[in-house]
Amino acid sequence: MDEIVAEFIRRTLLKIPAVDILKILKIWNFLPESQLETIKLHQCKESLSQDVVELCQKKRTSMKEAAILDIIYHQTCPNRKIWTVYEMTKFPGEEVDLSDMEEFKDSFKKILQRNLRNVHVSFRDSEDNAVWIRIAWGTPHMKPNQYKTTYVVYHSQTPFVFICHCRIKRYIPELCQALMTAGSYHKIRQMELRSLYLDSLKAIVFKQYNQDFEICYLTPLQKRNFETEIVDPRIIHENIKEKERIQRVTQETFGDCVQPRLEFAQYKLETKFKTNSKKGILVEREEPFRCLVKFSSPHLLEALKSLAPAGIADAPLSSLLTCIPHKAKNYFTIREK
Repeated sequence: MDEIVAEFIRRTLLKIPAVDILKILKIWNFLPESQLETIKLHQCKESLSQDVVELCQKKRTSMKEAAILDIIYHQTCPNRKIWTVYEMTKFPGEEVDLSDMEEFKDSFKKILQRNLRNVHVSFRDSEDNAVWIRIAWGTPHMKPNQYKTTYVVYHSQTPFVFICHCRIKRYIPELCQALMTAGSYHKIRQMELRSLYLDSLKAIVFKQYNQDFEICYLTPLQKRNFETEIVDPRIIHENIKEKERIQRVTQETFGDCVQPRLEFAQYKLETKFKTNSKKGILVEREEPFRCLVKFSSPHLLEALKSLAPAGIADAPLSSLLTCIPHKAKNYFTIREK
């Protein structure tokens, strides 16, 4: 086995959480079960990875198999990269192409390799009827760098493509061209929607999270249960109607489902100085004033959902905050009309 392949497998294994190594190796299905049983899982990861590399050397593993192992790792741990959503469109009136996924793969690979001399492309299907594409980029005079890769997730017969952050941005036009041609689309645009959480991005663009809900009020039984919690009869619960209103408005806005997980929302504001006076330094300024506001949280939409019930914000919240999943974007630019 090539030393470059051996080192790549070793580094890939070191990235995998220890509890997931055996599971990923079984999914890889390259090493037989009898050999996997000989691996000592309770040793340090460096020694464990070296044992696996020795088994791979006996089977003369190629970069093709090693790339599949890397894809499986990212499928198992997808929340380690920033994913950006792209949307492709067809000509008006053109129907969705029902071509086979194998045709898409073959066409995509041929187009990319024709436009770029040194590029390594790998595919692996996932359980949700999507294909994962791994692309290692090279240069006209250098082989593909297996550590500078781009990952693409494409769901057949949908216009949406999920692309991880590409460190070699100059290849994005070639990548987009290959996606459009292979998928029979004529245009592609980058949506203002990014996150670490690939499943949440899918839930937003595919409208998979539950938006149907019933408006709930506190029932008489709930009121009685709340009142029984008050031991001292001199203590009364104030603003019960206001709390009912906040609960109703919050459910009308967010529903009663768990929100898709996003970790930030960014707002750019552009405004011009306005005054009736014709004097002053800022009067002749043609450039607008700009500022940037960024909201961040481990689970931003759930945090926004809890603001009004917690008494931190008034209900309803600004539509600029609540429209994130409906508009499928978490990057906003606000300009004066």
